[in-house]
Amino acid sequence: MLAYSPSTASSTASAAAGPAIPLAPVLSAASFRRAAEVHASPARTVLDAGAYRLVTSGRVAIALALRELGVQAGDTVLVPAYHSPSMIPPVLWRGATPVFYRVTADAGVDLEDLAARIGPDTRAVMVTHYFGFPQDLAPIRALCDARGIALVEDCAHAFIGEHGGRPLGSWGDYAIASSMKFLPIYEGGALVSNRHDLKNVTLRSAGAGFEAKVALNSVEKGFAYGRLPTLRAALWLPLRAKSALWGLLKRGRKVPAPALAPASSDSSFDFDPRWLDKRSSLFSRTLLKASSPARIQALRRRNYQRLDEALRGLPGLRALHPQLPDGACPWVYPLLVDEPEALFQRLKARGVPLTRFAYPLWQGVDDTTCPNAGMLSRRVLALPCHQELREDELDWIIAAVRKEASA
Repeated sequence: MLAYSPSTASSTASAAAGPAIPLAPVLSAASFRRAAEVHASPARTVLDAGAYRLVTSGRVAIALALRELGVQAGDTVLVPAYHSPSMIPPVLWRGATPVFYRVTADAGVDLEDLAARIGPDTRAVMVTHYFGFPQDLAPIRALCDARGIALVEDCAHAFIGEHGGRPLGSWGDYAIASSMKFLPIYEGGALVSNRHDLKNVTLRSAGAGFEAKVALNSVEKGFAYGRLPTLRAALWLPLRAKSALWGLLKRGRKVPAPALAPASSDSSFDFDPRWLDKRSSLFSRTLLKASSPARIQALRRRNYQRLDEALRGLPGLRALHPQLPDGACPWVYPLLVDEPEALFQRLKARGVPLTRFAYPLWQGVDDTTCPNAGMLSRRVLALPCHQELREDELDWIIAAVRKEASA
């Protein structure tokens, strides 16, 4: 099996540098506002694409999709050269070999290269909707049908959104998604299919410890970023007692306690097959049901467009995409930067929350594999545009980026 050592791919604000601004959604009173409050139109999620199972992460969903497709040792799976490293371990877990196909300079699928890499052992191809921007999957679906291979639609960046009048996730034999990129929850993913009933995918609870950890971590993360102050005051003493008790229990153990949540919840790229038959927590499932996709989409689009208007034309950077398509719900706001290392370090020092998707790429994938993947991995810096950002936080991010980009 190939080895991979993840490095830090994101930065959050430090108290000394600037205000603490969440890179991902955090729980707040605003999390439960309905769509009418932002005058939003109806929005569809990947769950509208077909039958679904709610699991703990997108990578677990990938592993389940590959298992359901019968991928095994000796098979190859086509994977975009521009990818999250968490996409690869499920392929290796099945004993298959990942084969990397090229992408274009704007992260589109290089269809000619993809077709050329399909061989007699190819069982499936994975295609990613990067940053919430839909790929044109009609020709890819036609290619897969003509060559007799399966399509796994990666909606990890696109839990909400549609294209061509259909919800994202509708084109694949299976689709996978990551709800924790779009909701203020500690874990969450989905396996979806409009071609299979998923009756063979049975899930069970991961236990009381997991359920409690997810709920507490989701609430405490909101507290850490200044949300839910009344609830924080009410729970101050019980949470202090919980922390003290947990510290005593850990000090008394001679061996580390088994993980109560999957590695994906703590930004690791590892894959643990013990989570394959575990369903998403009750807390996450409840919040998913209570959330408004229309509100989330409307606010993310508004924040994205505000960032775009404020940062467009600054020296040395530009939006990866010239415009936000109708029906898209962005995960983040991706900037293509001429001198990414210098700007990344300056923004990190100021405490600007940002992430570098696919940085680094999987071991052995470099410019010789795909020049555009290497370029995108190095040069794309992404800013948050999620629905829980406050006006003052977005103002501060814009001011900080404008200042550092002009330095």
